[in-house]
Amino acid sequence: MFDPTNPIPQWTVSTMRRIAAEPTLAATALRFANLGIPVFPCVPGGKQPLTPNGFHDATAAARIVHDWWQRAPEANIGLPTGARTGVMVVDVDRHVGGSGFAAFERARAEGLAEGWGWMVRTPSGGIHAYYPTTPNREQRSWQIPSAHIDFRGDGGYIIAPPSRITVDGASRSYQVIATSTRPPETIDAGRLREFLEPSRRTPPVPAAGLAPGLSTGGCRPEALARVVALTPEGGRNRALFWASCRMVEAGQSRDSARGYLTPAAQHAGLPDREIESTIDSAYRVASRLSPAHGPGSRLGPTPLTTPSSEAVQL
Repeated sequence: MFDPTNPIPQWTVSTMRRIAAEPTLAATALRFANLGIPVFPCVPGGKQPLTPNGFHDATAAARIVHDWWQRAPEANIGLPTGARTGVMVVDVDRHVGGSGFAAFERARAEGLAEGWGWMVRTPSGGIHAYYPTTPNREQRSWQIPSAHIDFRGDGGYIIAPPSRITVDGASRSYQVIATSTRPPETIDAGRLREFLEPSRRTPPVPAAGLAPGLSTGGCRPEALARVVALTPEGGRNRALFWASCRMVEAGQSRDSARGYLTPAAQHAGLPDREIESTIDSAYRVASRLSPAHGPGSRLGPTPLTTPSSEAVQL
């Protein structure tokens, strides 16, 4: 029987408090596993998975988790969102380009994001608001760059505290800053998205045989993502590859491409592994041709990737 005071047994009011009290990343990862919450290792100081299949390799098997962090004790903790872990996360960004706090507060005032159970401060100064999943209901990840808010649900993952990320040359941690005094409530991600982006318009349909949607002169990531999201079956993979190449040409990192294009491709109906493979392929191909990866560029001479020799193998 569903208990509204404890929707997901492993997530209780004390879960985050206990996690926050652990002294090391290895101890925290093992704590998650012992609570039945699957995790996976990510690169120290970053967000890229160290396992061959990314968040698909997440596990709550304590022996495997212990072995991973024995080999990479400074690895950050990746936490799949959605049904696998029982939590969904609203990611409120704060960066040079803007802040999502005002939009988030408006959504809370409308009762669309009020029932968070755990609040985490991110290294950039934003927040991750954790909500319990709705049993037997899939809610996919999405992103609204104009509102500076992302939703991490089924098919996504976040970096969990006390992981550390390098921001502006400084190493900063994810920190638990609040736990709710009342039982957390589920969130309707669809309603939240419509509230945050009520005037979404369909871009022009690309002419047959042409690269979809945009010219190659310049890169607006949100526009690239919109083209990918609205490309019909038969051209979805080609649109994703094209958009990824435009991100390379504009000097965007692979993490940035994934952040913008993965939710869009999921919306279009592409499976997660095909999305990851297509973006990786575009970065391998386009990085060899793009001046954005030449000496002196902010991406360096080669695309950002984790060499296979550094991967933590199962």
